[in-house]
Amino acid sequence: MYRAVARTIATALAAAALATAAPAVTAAAASPDAFYTYDGSAPLSSLAPGTVLKTRTLSYHLLGIPTPVQAVQLLFRTTDAQGRPSAGVTTVVRGLGSDGSKAVSYQSFYDSLNPADSPSRAIAGGLTLGGAIPNAEALFVVPFVLQGYDVVIPDTEGQRADFAAGPEYGTTTLDSVRAVSAAAATGMNADTRFGLLGYSGGAIATNWAAALAPGYAPDVNRRLVGFAEGGLLVDPAHNLKYVDGSTVWAGVIPMAVIGVARAYDLDLTPYLSDYGKQVYTKMQDASIVNALGQYPDLTWKKLAKPEYADPNSVPPFLAAVNKVNLGSAPTPTVPGYLAQGNAGVLEGTFSNVSGIGTGDGVMVAGDVRALARQYCATGNSRIAHQQYDLLSHLGTAVPWAPTAVGYLNDRFAGKTAPSDCGHIAPGNPLTPEQPR
Repeated sequence: MYRAVARTIATALAAAALATAAPAVTAAAASPDAFYTYDGSAPLSSLAPGTVLKTRTLSYHLLGIPTPVQAVQLLFRTTDAQGRPSAGVTTVVRGLGSDGSKAVSYQSFYDSLNPADSPSRAIAGGLTLGGAIPNAEALFVVPFVLQGYDVVIPDTEGQRADFAAGPEYGTTTLDSVRAVSAAAATGMNADTRFGLLGYSGGAIATNWAAALAPGYAPDVNRRLVGFAEGGLLVDPAHNLKYVDGSTVWAGVIPMAVIGVARAYDLDLTPYLSDYGKQVYTKMQDASIVNALGQYPDLTWKKLAKPEYADPNSVPPFLAAVNKVNLGSAPTPTVPGYLAQGNAGVLEGTFSNVSGIGTGDGVMVAGDVRALARQYCATGNSRIAHQQYDLLSHLGTAVPWAPTAVGYLNDRFAGKTAPSDCGHIAPGNPLTPEQPR
């Protein structure tokens, strides 16, 4: 059955590619679905993170078409970016012949400001332009399912779609692991070992989960075998400057501003120009599909009033971006593999700002090197780092995927984790941004 479904993945990928090449459209609102609403009598604040609130089983859909594969979805208690109790959603696909002993938590790069684009809704049959991305990501899920791993796919951005709010991505991912380990329908339990996997937006969740696990979820951390990620957002303040004025990725600037403002309940409109307010309003429910290549040469200065031409002159935004800087987060205690491209010119990003340097078009290579070196220097010597100098963000995903699969397979097999500590080139300072 699973192999038959695997043969349909190519069709899904082709359709998704066509969808992502389509012109921008108005994002569809999330359709009403009572499953996503917590309606229990006990206040969420009285429940432990990871508590299962609802469970349902349905067919795994690809581009709205049901397949024979069954998926279990859970509503669970988690914590948002501000430390408040919230309800998250996650999906489980059982591995072929799984005994529940091993699982991979796959963090999607759905990168959207619209909850309707979340993986759980796509898997349940929802069809949106942004939802084409989690449909295509079945490519990353199938290899693990066929090897007998249970695969967990959390809606990392939460139910408000708090794009780029790394700490929330991390807590949601960790509480998803707790929830699936407690729900009988998943076949997993408190001894199930987990690997974390994610690229791009999924790498944000993967790294934040690995970093927060020792303090936020030590019960999960003891079961982690490692994490594998690529195309990582480390210091968002650097990324905004790196993509500033770029051809393809400049639309990420307003997306990140909206996502961080939403996560921390900030009103940034007083700092925006008239044009900035137009873009801000237009992109409230946008997916990355609505941003790529559609705002060429967009800069922060065009979005902001003249007196706020420097983003570091906006106090609330400055405070928020410092909260989502991985350089200020704890060091993971489990082995990790970090891959990063460095040929951003191939995707229209020619920036080489002093103190930031080059990257893959959207992510900064020097930031990833700095983070890997920081982990090595602060007690985690089991860090592998690979920089692809001839590949951009999209291109790096091609060699990263099979390498990441092999890396996690080796961690589950108990092999000694490779280390590049002592051999990673210097990177950028990851110190908090200062007001100007």
